[in-house]
Amino acid sequence: MTTVIETTRFSVLDRSRVREGSTAPEALRDTVALAQDLERLGYHRLWVAEHHGVPGVAGSAPTVLAAAVAAATRTIRVGTGGVMLPNHRPLVVAEQFGVLESLFPGRVDMGIGRSVGFTDGVRKALGREKDAADADSFAGQLDELLAFFTGTSPTHAHARPSEGLTVPPYVLAMGEGASIAARAGLPMVIGDLRDREKMLSGIDRYRAEFRPSPWAGEPYVVISGTVAVAGSEPEARRLLVPEAWSMAYSRTHGTFPPLPPAERIAGLEMTAKERELYESGLRGHIAGTEQQVADELESVIKESGAQEVLVTTSTYDREDLLESYRRLARVARLSPAGPSSGP
Repeated sequence: MTTVIETTRFSVLDRSRVREGSTAPEALRDTVALAQDLERLGYHRLWVAEHHGVPGVAGSAPTVLAAAVAAATRTIRVGTGGVMLPNHRPLVVAEQFGVLESLFPGRVDMGIGRSVGFTDGVRKALGREKDAADADSFAGQLDELLAFFTGTSPTHAHARPSEGLTVPPYVLAMGEGASIAARAGLPMVIGDLRDREKMLSGIDRYRAEFRPSPWAGEPYVVISGTVAVAGSEPEARRLLVPEAWSMAYSRTHGTFPPLPPAERIAGLEMTAKERELYESGLRGHIAGTEQQVADELESVIKESGAQEVLVTTSTYDREDLLESYRRLARVARLSPAGPSSGP
């Protein structure tokens, strides 16, 4: 009997996380190597992220990194999760994706988000303020971006070589993002798995408000979050420790550090606030043995009706992370194939 897991696409967002004792250039090369491994395992797509001025994240230029990933692979789809549109002019974003699609036809995705810089200093350097990411501004920027591909820009400017090309767009939905994606008639990426009620509410709103468009005739939902698979539940939970601590540190010190090994975190003295945030960061993810993860994925996919799961796991040990993806590929019964079919 076929399960819903087997009919669901599985993809990965890799944030190019820097690890203690390593460097940002190494983190970027790790992302490229991971893409090659994921392609061999049969994952549908590999996306890269945009973060500026963050010590623990090397991925600051997603379209550049996506080009490197696409050049090193053959079949896996490659894209961004996402390009933060408030940081860029829509014409430039259209041109960048037009170049990517021209070089790697049929494999490029355009994931678009509306976050701005992590700190006041970064926002100032980008020439952006927090209100640059408000929903109305983002919706207008999104319309402007898509018009460059269809040749309908009201400015009468033309994006070359983008005009006439089809690069599947996705909206990263945070807050009002579900409604923006629905009104634009675009596929939506929504997280995270730790807040199921909020996620399911956003999906319901998206489906209720969806308007068919030339980009998508019906709703397409990608749910995203951390999924960790290991030989035992404690081993899987251990994979969550480095990211949980780095997140807790960032929220108490204002800077996101490189990922430390789990062993070092076990011996740390934490303040009450750090401990609270750290333990909160360990809860709510999908983590366990292959059977435990299969059961939980089956449940959340049925609840959400999602067509795709975008896994966002980060941990210190690269081999442990790859082993988690190997086990997840077995759970989903993935198999390497020819060029990815469909967006």
